Amino acid sequence: QVQLVESGGGLVQAGGSLRLSCAASGRTFARYTMGWFRQAPGKEREFVAAITWSSESTYYGDSVKGRFTISRDKAKNTAYLQMNSLKPEDTARYYCAARPDAGWGRPISLTYDYWGQGTQVTVSS
Repeated sequence: QVQLVESGGGLVQAGGSLRLSCAASGRTFARYTMGWFRQAPGKEREFVAAITWSSESTYYGDSVKGRFTISRDKAKNTAYLQMNSLKPEDTARYYCAARPDAGWGRPISLTYDYWGQGTQVTVSS
């Protein structure tokens, strides 16, 4: 089992920045890919970013490419999402997730086994 706890959400003006953190506990010795997803009211869950165990590969949703950066610190069992140039349409609840490192489908939420409770990000115009 892996437990994930997100933090760092809040209210920010358009053009601003936030950094989300995802602290993992439990079976953290296992090789997991970490991902971030978001969901706005009335919308489907959307893939934001993912990073492999080695950090050699990162993946981004089209709507955040060039603005968001995913990273991880294995020594701290923590993943991060740096969000710059935020837009009102980035407003959503952001979820951290973990899945086995191997295999296809990193942008697909169904391939993730563990999820955090989420942290709210609100971007005002």
